[in-house]
Amino acid sequence: MSNIFPLFLLALFVVGCKSFFFLKIEPRRDDEWPPQEILETFKPIGEFCKSKTGVTDEAIIEFSDGVVHDDPALKCYMQCVFVEAKAVDEKGEVHLELLQLHIDDLDEEIQNIAIRMGKKCLHPVGETLCERAFWYHKCWKQADPKHYFLI
Repeated sequence: MSNIFPLFLLALFVVGCKSFFFLKIEPRRDDEWPPQEILETFKPIGEFCKSKTGVTDEAIIEFSDGVVHDDPALKCYMQCVFVEAKAVDEKGEVHLELLQLHIDDLDEEIQNIAIRMGKKCLHPVGETLCERAFWYHKCWKQADPKHYFLI
C-alpha cells in the first residue's frame, strides 16, 4: 500500500502538468479590447504594409487570434508595421523609448499591459529583420496571449 501512494502523487503531478501546458488561453475580444484608438491609429499603416508584403487578412487574424504560424509574408508585414510606426531601430530592435511615444497617451491599463508584455521580450533572435519582428510578436503573444493582438 505504501508504494502506491507515491505513484498516485506522481500520476496526479503528470496529469496536472499536462493540463497546465496544454491549457489554451482565449484572446480577449470585446468592445474595449483591442482598444479602438490603437486600431484606428494603425489602420493606415496596416493597409500600407498589407499591400507592400502581400500578407492576407486571414494570416493576420490567425496569428492574432489563433496559433503562431510560419508565414514569410506575415513576418515581413510585422517588420513593415514596426518601420512605418517608427518603433524599431536599423537593427530591427524595439526600444522602449520608441514604444513609449505610442503608448503615452493611452490609458494606464493599456500602458501596463504593454509594458508587462514588452519587458519579457528584450533580446530578439533572427537572421533577417522580418524574422526579428516575428520573434517579437511571437514572444509578446506567448507572454500575454489574452491581450496580444496584431493590427
